[in-house]
Amino acid sequence: MVKRTVGLVMVALALSSIWSCMAPAHRSTGRPAVVYISDFGQRDGAVSSMKGVARGVEPELVLEDLSHRIKPFDIWEAAYRLRQTAGYWPSGTVFVCVIDPGVGSARRSVVARTESGQLFVTPDNGTLTLIAESDPIVELREISAAHRVPGSERSATFHGRDVYSLTGALLASGQLSFEQVGDALDPASLVRLDHPRHVVEITEEHGEVHRGMLPVLDSNFGNVWTNLSTLRISEALEGSQLRVMIEHDGQQVFEGVLPFVSSFGQVPLGESLAYSNSLGELAFALNQGSFAERFGISAGPGWTVSVRVGQ
Repeated sequence: MVKRTVGLVMVALALSSIWSCMAPAHRSTGRPAVVYISDFGQRDGAVSSMKGVARGVEPELVLEDLSHRIKPFDIWEAAYRLRQTAGYWPSGTVFVCVIDPGVGSARRSVVARTESGQLFVTPDNGTLTLIAESDPIVELREISAAHRVPGSERSATFHGRDVYSLTGALLASGQLSFEQVGDALDPASLVRLDHPRHVVEITEEHGEVHRGMLPVLDSNFGNVWTNLSTLRISEALEGSQLRVMIEHDGQQVFEGVLPFVSSFGQVPLGESLAYSNSLGELAFALNQGSFAERFGISAGPGWTVSVRVGQ
């Protein structure tokens, strides 16, 4: 029995040693991760070259991907995916955001620090619109021309590699302080995208009507997300019927009554439903089908929604 116990202890120690060798770099270094988001896709070497620059700065940096499948040039989608994700990363995380249709133009390149301590390296084109609403930006600096991959000066079309990934890696590795990034800017000067917010109107005919927008689609499944807080609509929506109207640039695309349920399986296959998505906001779906495809719905600025409880 003693021999068996000793053997088990030795196995446990061996496994612990193996795990410590295999553990990600950030378990031992304590450095913040660099998280990338872009519209580059992954069919060529763009993403790999950005990460290569970061590895050249510090080989043990933790490099993660938020997404590289943002629709090309879609700053709004990038802004939403940042807001959807950033709050789950720890303080100190460095986000490198490269959706940059104005690359090479006079638009600013900036690093923003939020109240929670996260850093965002990005062109100043509206990417930080929703982050600024959920995690206020307390400091902003323009990236100095000195922070650029040596020898890249002749290229004006790949700041993701030549400027943003380098700056993000320098910050995450501690080789560059936030104060050394460049000149301080007023956070209020950031470019922001205009968008409809959740508002409540009181009407004589219908009582409370909640109005907002469709910020994105849950694209893998065709679910349609809104920016309407389900708690703000009602603290007891379960089992309610919701009258929903969706418009695109003022033209009605969908109108109907949807049951509010807590899970898709509460309605028959192929039937429509309303639910609270992972951000606590109202969304519409089909049970094992695409709501967006069936009703010809997309998302982004121009797509608006109005909802009231009851038929």
